[in-house]
Amino acid sequence: MTPIHANELADPDVLGGNEEFALLRGAPWRRLAVLGDSAAAGVGDATDGYMRITWAERVARGLRGHHPQLVYRNFGRRGLVTAEVAAEQLQPALAFAPDLAIVVAGGNDVLRQLFSPEQVAAELDAIVAPLRAQGADVALFTLFDITCAVALPEPWGRRLGERLGALSALTAAVARRRGALLIDCAGHPRAADPSLYSGDMIHLNMRGQAVCAGAAMRTLSRALHPPVEAFA
Repeated sequence: MTPIHANELADPDVLGGNEEFALLRGAPWRRLAVLGDSAAAGVGDATDGYMRITWAERVARGLRGHHPQLVYRNFGRRGLVTAEVAAEQLQPALAFAPDLAIVVAGGNDVLRQLFSPEQVAAELDAIVAPLRAQGADVALFTLFDITCAVALPEPWGRRLGERLGALSALTAAVARRRGALLIDCAGHPRAADPSLYSGDMIHLNMRGQAVCAGAAMRTLSRALHPPVEAFA
């Protein structure tokens, strides 16, 4: 009998349980918070042959392999811009007192008629800084660029690509400034793969969620197991 999740099991871009366990060896985190918009919440279509489980649930599962009592809260909600994430989710997240917080925001900002990278950077920083000050490790996401995978009508396609590039740059800058990790989906080898997307061509489907989870866990693993530089 063919396994119900056969496509996932055969997908080289999706981590298996043993890979997750090895990558997250030594992980200290026991309280995981996820903040953001629909990308944080894990909105997306089912995909044949893949488990219906969001990227954040996969990360939580991987961490529970080492700490079964890990507590996970996802504050993500569909449709929020970065300022709304800060206003609605920051205080509840601080009260939850995570030792690892993952923030995914900015995707709805780039879809608005007016988009200010400087304003979004300030709003994202206002989320990250208090979490870091409270002692949490923080990871930020850059987003997969749909314009690399699908031809969109012009000039909208070009403008969206430029805005997503600006969002990636400001997210990376905030991460550097605050000592946060950067999960770089914008630079992922599968960034141009249209099969990662739901029918709305905005949200990741369950294959995309699985690939995204792999990127997140590999980033966490690099922080846990930094490469040892060879001496000349």
